[in-house]
Amino acid sequence: MPNKAIFFWGGWEGHEPRRCVERVAEAVRGAGLETEIHEGVGVLDDRDRLAAAAVLIPCVTMAEITGDQERNLVEAVAGGVGLAGWHGGMGDAFRSATNYQWAVGGQFVAHPGGIIDYRVDVPETGHPVTRGLASFAVRSEQYLMHVDPSNEVLATTTFSGEHAEWTRGLVMPVVWTRRHGRGRVAYSALGHACAEFDNPPVLELAKRCVLWAAGRLA
Repeated sequence: MPNKAIFFWGGWEGHEPRRCVERVAEAVRGAGLETEIHEGVGVLDDRDRLAAAAVLIPCVTMAEITGDQERNLVEAVAGGVGLAGWHGGMGDAFRSATNYQWAVGGQFVAHPGGIIDYRVDVPETGHPVTRGLASFAVRSEQYLMHVDPSNEVLATTTFSGEHAEWTRGLVMPVVWTRRHGRGRVAYSALGHACAEFDNPPVLELAKRCVLWAAGRLA
Protein backbone atom coordinates (compact mmCIF):
# COMPACT_ATOMS: atom_id res chain seq x y z
CA MET A 1 0.00 0.00 0.00
CA PRO A 2 1.47 3.44 -0.93
CA ASN A 3 2.73 5.39 2.06
CA LYS A 4 3.98 8.65 0.51
CA ALA A 5 2.35 12.03 1.00
CA ILE A 6 3.46 14.48 -1.69
CA PHE A 7 3.14 18.13 -0.66
CA PHE A 8 3.74 20.93 -3.15
CA TRP A 9 3.72 24.60 -2.24
CA GLY A 10 3.83 27.99 -3.92
CA GLY A 11 1.44 30.63 -5.15
CA TRP A 12 0.45 33.63 -3.02
CA GLU A 13 2.94 34.17 -0.20
CA GLY A 14 0.32 35.69 2.10
CA HIS A 15 -0.81 32.17 2.99
CA GLU A 16 2.74 31.26 4.11
CA PRO A 17 2.65 28.10 2.01
CA ARG A 18 6.08 26.76 2.87
CA ARG A 19 5.63 27.19 6.62
CA CYS A 20 2.13 25.71 6.55
CA VAL A 21 3.26 22.70 4.55
CA GLU A 22 6.17 22.07 6.90
CA ARG A 23 3.82 22.27 9.91
CA VAL A 24 1.26 19.83 8.50
CA ALA A 25 3.92 17.51 7.05
CA GLU A 26 5.47 17.20 10.51
CA ALA A 27 2.07 16.24 11.92
CA VAL A 28 1.39 13.53 9.33
CA ARG A 29 4.90 12.12 9.67
CA GLY A 30 4.14 11.66 13.34
CA ALA A 31 1.14 9.57 12.28
CA GLY A 32 3.27 7.28 10.11
CA LEU A 33 3.16 8.72 6.59
CA GLU A 34 6.34 9.42 4.65
CA THR A 35 6.45 12.93 3.21
CA GLU A 36 7.93 14.53 0.12
CA ILE A 37 7.86 18.31 -0.26
CA HIS A 38 8.22 20.19 -3.56
CA GLU A 39 8.35 23.90 -4.32
CA GLY A 40 6.07 24.83 -7.20
CA VAL A 41 3.91 22.61 -9.40
CA GLY A 42 6.66 20.95 -11.42
CA VAL A 43 6.05 17.63 -9.64
CA LEU A 44 2.73 17.49 -11.51
CA ASP A 45 4.67 16.75 -14.70
CA ASP A 46 5.68 13.34 -13.29
CA ARG A 47 2.67 11.07 -13.83
CA ASP A 48 4.38 8.00 -12.42
CA ARG A 49 5.42 9.77 -9.21
CA LEU A 50 1.88 11.03 -8.67
CA ALA A 51 0.32 7.65 -9.37
CA ALA A 52 2.61 5.96 -6.82
CA ALA A 53 1.65 8.32 -3.97
CA ALA A 54 -0.87 7.71 -1.23
CA VAL A 55 -2.05 11.33 -1.18
CA LEU A 56 -1.31 14.66 -2.89
CA ILE A 57 -1.46 17.89 -0.90
CA PRO A 58 -1.46 21.18 -2.84
CA CYS A 59 -0.70 24.45 -1.04
CA VAL A 60 -0.53 26.81 -4.00
CA THR A 61 -3.06 29.65 -3.73
CA MET A 62 -3.78 31.39 -7.07
CA ALA A 63 -1.11 29.42 -8.90
CA GLU A 64 -0.96 28.52 -12.58
CA ILE A 65 -1.21 24.99 -13.96
CA THR A 66 -0.86 23.65 -17.49
CA GLY A 67 -3.47 21.43 -19.10
CA ASP A 68 -1.14 18.43 -18.89
CA GLN A 69 -0.39 19.08 -15.21
CA GLU A 70 -4.08 19.34 -14.39
CA ARG A 71 -4.75 16.14 -16.30
CA ASN A 72 -1.96 14.29 -14.49
CA LEU A 73 -3.23 15.43 -11.09
CA VAL A 74 -6.90 14.68 -11.71
CA GLU A 75 -6.18 11.33 -13.35
CA ALA A 76 -4.04 10.30 -10.38
CA VAL A 77 -6.91 11.11 -8.02
CA ALA A 78 -9.51 9.38 -10.20
CA GLY A 79 -7.21 6.36 -10.27
CA GLY A 80 -7.15 6.08 -6.48
CA VAL A 81 -4.58 8.55 -5.13
CA GLY A 82 -5.92 10.75 -2.32
CA LEU A 83 -6.21 14.53 -2.49
CA ALA A 84 -6.21 16.68 0.66
CA GLY A 85 -5.51 20.21 1.79
CA TRP A 86 -6.70 23.36 3.46
CA HIS A 87 -7.82 26.94 2.90
CA GLY A 88 -6.78 28.67 -0.33
CA GLY A 89 -3.85 26.35 -0.88
CA MET A 90 -6.29 23.72 -2.11
CA GLY A 91 -9.61 25.57 -2.37
CA ASP A 92 -8.27 28.47 -4.45
CA ALA A 93 -5.29 26.85 -6.11
CA PHE A 94 -6.08 27.00 -9.83
CA ARG A 95 -8.91 29.37 -10.69
CA SER A 96 -9.13 28.38 -14.34
CA ALA A 97 -8.74 24.61 -13.80
CA THR A 98 -12.33 23.44 -13.60
CA ASN A 99 -11.57 19.71 -13.66
CA TYR A 100 -9.31 20.22 -10.65
CA GLN A 101 -12.11 22.15 -8.91
CA TRP A 102 -14.49 19.28 -9.65
CA ALA A 103 -12.11 16.90 -7.91
CA VAL A 104 -11.80 19.24 -4.90
CA GLY A 105 -15.55 19.69 -4.60
CA GLY A 106 -15.44 23.45 -4.14
CA GLN A 107 -13.83 26.77 -5.00
CA PHE A 108 -13.27 29.90 -2.88
CA VAL A 109 -15.15 33.00 -4.01
CA ALA A 110 -15.14 35.47 -1.07
CA HIS A 111 -14.33 36.10 2.60
CA PRO A 112 -16.57 38.96 3.74
CA GLY A 113 -14.92 41.05 6.44
CA GLY A 114 -11.45 39.54 5.95
CA ILE A 115 -9.94 38.25 9.21
CA ILE A 116 -12.81 37.94 11.69
CA ASP A 117 -13.89 35.91 14.70
CA TYR A 118 -16.36 33.13 13.96
CA ARG A 119 -17.44 29.68 15.08
CA VAL A 120 -16.95 26.32 13.42
CA ASP A 121 -19.77 23.88 14.19
CA VAL A 122 -18.75 20.23 14.28
CA PRO A 123 -21.68 17.82 14.70
CA GLU A 124 -20.87 14.30 15.86
CA THR A 125 -21.27 12.19 12.74
CA GLY A 126 -18.86 9.41 13.62
CA HIS A 127 -16.68 10.26 10.61
CA PRO A 128 -12.98 9.72 11.41
CA VAL A 129 -11.99 13.20 10.20
CA THR A 130 -14.07 14.88 12.92
CA ARG A 131 -14.76 12.08 15.40
CA GLY A 132 -14.48 13.36 18.98
CA LEU A 133 -13.90 17.00 17.99
CA ALA A 134 -16.13 19.70 19.49
CA SER A 135 -17.27 22.94 17.91
CA PHE A 136 -14.70 25.73 18.34
CA ALA A 137 -13.93 29.40 17.75
CA VAL A 138 -11.43 30.70 15.22
CA ARG A 139 -10.09 34.04 14.05
CA SER A 140 -9.48 33.77 10.34
CA GLU A 141 -11.05 34.36 6.95
CA GLN A 142 -14.56 32.93 6.91
CA TYR A 143 -14.56 31.32 3.49
CA LEU A 144 -17.60 31.60 1.26
CA MET A 145 -17.25 28.86 -1.35
CA HIS A 146 -19.10 27.38 -4.28
CA VAL A 147 -19.45 23.73 -3.29
CA ASP A 148 -20.46 20.43 -4.86
CA PRO A 149 -23.74 19.09 -3.44
CA SER A 150 -22.28 15.57 -3.40
CA ASN A 151 -19.73 16.50 -0.68
CA GLU A 152 -20.08 14.85 2.72
CA VAL A 153 -20.06 17.94 4.92
CA LEU A 154 -18.45 17.41 8.34
CA ALA A 155 -18.25 20.95 9.74
CA THR A 156 -19.94 24.25 8.93
CA THR A 157 -19.98 27.93 9.84
CA THR A 158 -22.92 30.34 9.86
CA PHE A 159 -22.50 33.83 8.43
CA SER A 160 -23.75 36.66 10.64
CA GLY A 161 -24.42 39.04 7.77
CA GLU A 162 -22.40 41.79 9.50
CA HIS A 163 -20.05 42.18 6.54
CA ALA A 164 -22.51 41.32 3.74
CA GLU A 165 -26.09 41.54 4.98
CA TRP A 166 -27.47 39.21 2.29
CA THR A 167 -25.38 36.36 3.73
CA ARG A 168 -27.11 36.50 7.15
CA GLY A 169 -27.87 32.96 8.32
CA LEU A 170 -25.96 31.32 5.46
CA VAL A 171 -24.62 27.94 6.57
CA MET A 172 -21.37 27.25 4.73
CA PRO A 173 -19.36 24.02 4.64
CA VAL A 174 -15.94 24.28 6.30
CA VAL A 175 -14.76 20.65 6.21
CA TRP A 176 -15.85 17.99 3.74
CA THR A 177 -14.88 14.68 2.22
CA ARG A 178 -15.84 13.19 -1.13
CA ARG A 179 -14.84 10.68 -3.76
CA HIS A 180 -13.52 11.55 -7.18
CA GLY A 181 -13.30 8.38 -9.19
CA ARG A 182 -11.52 5.94 -6.89
CA GLY A 183 -9.70 8.69 -4.98
CA ARG A 184 -10.55 10.02 -1.53
CA VAL A 185 -10.70 13.82 -1.25
CA ALA A 186 -10.72 15.77 2.04
CA TYR A 187 -10.70 19.53 2.54
CA SER A 188 -10.64 22.04 5.42
CA ALA A 189 -11.25 25.74 4.75
CA LEU A 190 -9.21 26.65 7.84
CA GLY A 191 -5.51 27.53 8.01
CA HIS A 192 -5.03 30.99 6.48
CA ALA A 193 -1.54 31.38 7.94
CA CYS A 194 0.82 29.15 9.89
CA ALA A 195 -0.03 30.68 13.29
CA GLU A 196 -3.60 29.42 12.91
CA PHE A 197 -2.30 25.86 13.30
CA ASP A 198 -1.51 26.78 16.91
CA ASN A 199 -5.26 26.36 17.43
CA PRO A 200 -5.30 22.56 18.04
CA PRO A 201 -8.46 21.64 16.09
CA VAL A 202 -7.25 23.56 13.02
CA LEU A 203 -4.07 21.48 12.84
CA GLU A 204 -5.88 18.27 13.79
CA LEU A 205 -8.38 18.71 10.96
CA ALA A 206 -5.65 19.34 8.39
CA LYS A 207 -3.76 16.27 9.59
CA ARG A 208 -6.85 14.07 9.58
CA CYS A 209 -7.82 15.24 6.10
CA VAL A 210 -4.44 14.07 4.81
CA LEU A 211 -4.60 10.78 6.68
CA TRP A 212 -8.16 10.02 5.59
CA ALA A 213 -7.43 10.83 1.96
CA ALA A 214 -4.40 8.55 2.18
CA GLY A 215 -6.59 5.71 3.45
CA ARG A 216 -5.06 5.77 6.95
CA LEU A 217 -8.26 6.60 8.86
CA ALA A 218 -11.23 4.23 8.82
